[in-house]
Amino acid sequence: GNSIAFGAKPETASQSSDMSASQAKEDKNRFLLRTKEVADLNQYWYSKNTIKAMVNEVLDASEKCAFLSTPSVYFSLPKDSKLRANSMVFDLDPRFKKDSGFVKYDFKHPEEIPEKLHHTFDYVVIDPPFITSEVLELYSKAAKLLLSDEKSGKVLISTLQENAGIVEKFYMAKACTFQPSIPKLVYQYNIYTNYEAKYLSEKNPEIPSYED
Repeated sequence: GNSIAFGAKPETASQSSDMSASQAKEDKNRFLLRTKEVADLNQYWYSKNTIKAMVNEVLDASEKCAFLSTPSVYFSLPKDSKLRANSMVFDLDPRFKKDSGFVKYDFKHPEEIPEKLHHTFDYVVIDPPFITSEVLELYSKAAKLLLSDEKSGKVLISTLQENAGIVEKFYMAKACTFQPSIPKLVYQYNIYTNYEAKYLSEKNPEIPSYED
């Protein structure tokens, strides 16, 4: 998030309007505006603010990331960033094939991931279209193939809260405090990482709290 420095001088009216215009532009997520979810592919996009938090996390923690079934996060990386240039999106949706970082990927066949990409990424982001143990295991096989170092490689995965035990078994990952908002999905997911995630350490204000 943006922090406000105490004692900072207020902007002039013109500066303020310039900032408002650029802020409004920045607040729009082009991917979400242009890309409809495809029900047959079980696509449910994260909210704009959830994507922003995930993008900030990956920008901070990775130099080369594999985005598995997470096009909304990949396409929301700053276009001029080194991370975007180095990263790839692994997906089955042919709408994305024009992108130079697109790799056709069927989660049922991790063994079909091109060998030249094996062990070349330091980070993997995963959002499986299904919540079964079998599917989570298949994605973990893909993650192991793609990460350059199984011990130091970072993983971020989103799935049901009830899948915490399965996620820990296959990914050695634990739930973050930040929970994703997925507007068209009726279930509440968690985000799990196998390391301490800086930008996912606080509650997401989009998710209602039932503790109050």
